[in-house]
Amino acid sequence: MKYRSTRGNTEFTFLEVLLQGLAPDGGLFVPQYYPAIGHILEEMRGWSYWKVAEYIIGLFVGLDMTSKEIQKIVRTTYARKKFGRDIVPIKDLGNRMALLGLSEGPTSAFKDMALQLLGSLMEHALDKEGRTLNLLGATSGDTGSAAEESIRGRRGMNIFMLSPSGERMTPIQRAQMWTINAPNVHNLVADADFGTLQDAVKLVNGDAEFKAEFYIGAVNSINWARIMAQTVYWVYGYLKMTKPGEKLTVSIPSGNFGNALSAYIAYRMGVLLRIVVATNENDVLHNFFSDGVYRPQEDVVTTLSPSMDIKTASNLERFIFDMVTRSPDKMRDLLGQLRVNGSFDIEFFSRQPFCPEFRTGRATDQEVLQTMHKVYQRFRYLVDPHTAVAMKVVEDLGFEGEGPVLIAETALPVKFEEAVRRATGRQIEIPERLQAMCWKPWEIHEINGSDPAKIAEAVKAYIRSHA
Repeated sequence: MKYRSTRGNTEFTFLEVLLQGLAPDGGLFVPQYYPAIGHILEEMRGWSYWKVAEYIIGLFVGLDMTSKEIQKIVRTTYARKKFGRDIVPIKDLGNRMALLGLSEGPTSAFKDMALQLLGSLMEHALDKEGRTLNLLGATSGDTGSAAEESIRGRRGMNIFMLSPSGERMTPIQRAQMWTINAPNVHNLVADADFGTLQDAVKLVNGDAEFKAEFYIGAVNSINWARIMAQTVYWVYGYLKMTKPGEKLTVSIPSGNFGNALSAYIAYRMGVLLRIVVATNENDVLHNFFSDGVYRPQEDVVTTLSPSMDIKTASNLERFIFDMVTRSPDKMRDLLGQLRVNGSFDIEFFSRQPFCPEFRTGRATDQEVLQTMHKVYQRFRYLVDPHTAVAMKVVEDLGFEGEGPVLIAETALPVKFEEAVRRATGRQIEIPERLQAMCWKPWEIHEINGSDPAKIAEAVKAYIRSHA
């Protein structure tokens, strides 16, 4: 298996892709082809999560790692002491609808599924090469804590994570990040939204000389290994929920498009999926799939589902690359239109024969609260606001009688206690370990300014003095 950039034709190995994160030309890494598994799906029924992960990851890693190395990493990463007995439980809601329990990991968010594996893979690769990697990322919520938890204390890695100041994250999200006292974890905080912070990260990565000198890598979903890891649970969910030949509808709360992209890749590999892309009031993706026009949002609305409060969807570039027949020239042309016009149009994408059935919708904060209330009243089950977005949208679209439906449960409700209280009137009992976090001193470095270029320069200055 070899990889290439969405903006060029140079070949890369899996380990090069893993450690570089962003391609040298500013593009995103993609595999040269999607391995086919449709012919063996029936043989895979009954496999454990471990076995499915080992098989799927092995297809994308190729010859860069042995099967024994992959097996050891998978079973160490997804240990039951970290993720529970079932690792990814299927939570039945009746009428062939269920929640895909992705939030059973160390930080109670679906990001743990990919980031715990990413940390293990990187540590393995760096041990072989005998060098240090400096990881840079930005977060709007759960990515930061999951990334830092996966990297803290690991050999050969430092992590520098940008997050927004103020009330743009919940108290528990802030506490999970900003109270980590580990020498290889650095929290950089700026008065800016996630889109601005993400732009700053891209600017740092775009400085080829700096990136090479300080070995800058990525933990955001621009890192291909995260998408690969997420593809595993869509294959696993399909095997658990369907009968032979059935199509599975998956509903995914989506902001940066990474989780939905991984479902699309599972589809391209031969899994029969209908993909529902559910957004909150920051509805860049809903608009794109409705009319084929990609138009980043000028202003980000602060919502009850902060991990989806974005103005640009970085991972969409990988999907669009396929829609323009994997032509780097066409991809660069569209990005040029975006820079000049603030948008681009690929209305023809729906005519591509390999494009799955995408359905989209959006949910307001009020609708999210109503959905959380209804789910609690009906099932005596609490869901977080992001999961509620996916539940509301798939309900509005109506798939009764069209086969099973699987909804991504992306975080445990304890991380969004205020929203749960408003929706249900119920006060969640916060575990002692999380209560203790909230009272610890913050371990942060504040960055002045809200301009991406200025933030990028401040980040580089901090890395120079702390890497």
